[in-house]
Amino acid sequence: MIEVKNLVKRYGDNIAVDHLNFTVEKGQIYGFLGPNGAGKSTTMNIITGYIAASDGEVIINGHNIFEEPELAKKSIGYLPEIPPLYVDMTPYEYLKFAAELKKIEKKERKQMIDEVMKLTKITDVSNRLIKNLSKGYKQRVGLAQAILGYPEVIILDEPTVGLDPKQIIEIRDLIKSLSKKHTVILSSHILSEVSAVCDHVMILSKGKLVASDKPEELSKLMVGSNTLELTIKEEEAKVREILNEMTEIIEFSIHSSVEEDAVDITLKTKQQIDIREKIFYEMAKEKCPILAMKVSNMSLEDVFLELTATDKEVRQSQLILENQSIESKQNEEEQEDDSNL
Repeated sequence: MIEVKNLVKRYGDNIAVDHLNFTVEKGQIYGFLGPNGAGKSTTMNIITGYIAASDGEVIINGHNIFEEPELAKKSIGYLPEIPPLYVDMTPYEYLKFAAELKKIEKKERKQMIDEVMKLTKITDVSNRLIKNLSKGYKQRVGLAQAILGYPEVIILDEPTVGLDPKQIIEIRDLIKSLSKKHTVILSSHILSEVSAVCDHVMILSKGKLVASDKPEELSKLMVGSNTLELTIKEEEAKVREILNEMTEIIEFSIHSSVEEDAVDITLKTKQQIDIREKIFYEMAKEKCPILAMKVSNMSLEDVFLELTATDKEVRQSQLILENQSIESKQNEEEQEDDSNL
């Protein structure tokens, strides 16, 4: 349905979109994730033909958005983050105006407007001025405009921003229902929303696509995504020595435990490797009792933070962990000195 090839957008020396490549299949809901400034809105604006690209191609339903803009735009319904509403119109007047701009046949307009108003649940406010509507209803009017004409692709930029919890749930349900007849692309800062709504997630960072997969599969893309948490009743030095001998472990951290004479360990293993049984036998051989063991995969939040973290943020996180480890050791030494006294 959509094919983006080597897309680039420059603003002077700043590269907002950096050689982006991806495809969008029919009948799916795609989620764009990324921190502020990652290039989400810029990418959406280029796909819709709102702004030009510095380089690359965007093919919508077989039509190049830059060479055949009118044919390509016929396949797109777009809701920007701030809906472009004429607030001195009523929702019905605004949708009638939008239908004329979209060149919808006169004989079909009234029926189609009634259908999209019913779908977005704005029929009850159809004759009130838009400026007197709540934020939630304004968002619905913008969404109705995007759906009008039943385009094959509907692009939504932060569709639930500023809505209350009840409105968010209603908009999510509406987006899910749209996928039965449309391909939907939405951007969001709310990771739980993307997990709940989207069939496929694309994570952008600094204008580049750093991950693309189903939400439940994204953690598997990460090296060391399999995490094991343990509590072992033994001295740290001996536990560290045992773990260092296991080549399946990528990295591990050890810190003091609430359990007496025990340490808590968090370790990451290579993909598709279950090391639980080996750890059990190695610890049993050295007479180190395992008090707790829990497997956990990275959540979408963990994946997002790891993929979009800057080098500076990574160094800061490492420094915090190192300081915590040092403080923990100092506290243990102080406690030992006190007990000796």
